[in-house]
Amino acid sequence: MEEHNSDIKNINFTAFRAINDRAACMQFVEGHRRVLEIFGITQITSAKADWVSNPDVYVMLVTDADTGKALGGGRIHKANRKNPLPIEEAVGYMDDKIYKMVDDYTDAGTGEVAGVWNSFEIAGLGIGSLHLSTACVAYSKFIGITTLFGLAAPATYRNVVRGGFRVVTDLGNNGKFYYPKDDMTATVLFNHDIIDLPLTLEPQRTIAFEMRRDIVYKTEITSKQGDAVNLTFDLSRT
Repeated sequence: MEEHNSDIKNINFTAFRAINDRAACMQFVEGHRRVLEIFGITQITSAKADWVSNPDVYVMLVTDADTGKALGGGRIHKANRKNPLPIEEAVGYMDDKIYKMVDDYTDAGTGEVAGVWNSFEIAGLGIGSLHLSTACVAYSKFIGITTLFGLAAPATYRNVVRGGFRVVTDLGNNGKFYYPKDDMTATVLFNHDIIDLPLTLEPQRTIAFEMRRDIVYKTEITSKQGDAVNLTFDLSRT
């Protein structure tokens, strides 16, 4: 198992269109696969690699700026009525209302934040999914998305709610499904306004707006071990 690496001092969060950087996509796929295998998860819709050729998928790759090693990532899938969103494939066979829900929002621009993962190295620094999710939401505005779906595991649920998402109680058992395994649950959430982010808590709301304003946004955080870590968010590519 990977451990915290105190040598990591500079971390990049870089957004790009999947079809424009296959090598970076493969970094994402391999890193995501390793993390899922640690938890014994081998079948999960958001881990399939067919999204690499989808022109409506965008990637947020987290890397060690000094070594180039992939440390985490997430994807934004824009609904296009051609390629189902990962959430449709994940829960549609259990509750087909998800299909109409996605379709109803597609013309105005909807999508999903999916495949969010963090290596143990970055988790050990105290940099969890919150920074990554905030960057994905901020970036979504640049690719014509106004609303976002998400499927959150219990470990990430709190951060997703902080980001302005709310449980879709009309689906499943008050939004919950047994997924990706029978002994695990995930909750369907929806953010109805990722432009103005009225339900997003501070400081995430302000940070998202700053990311959009600066395009290349830089900040410094203190790790769990008390070390300074520089974060750079590059949202310039669409």
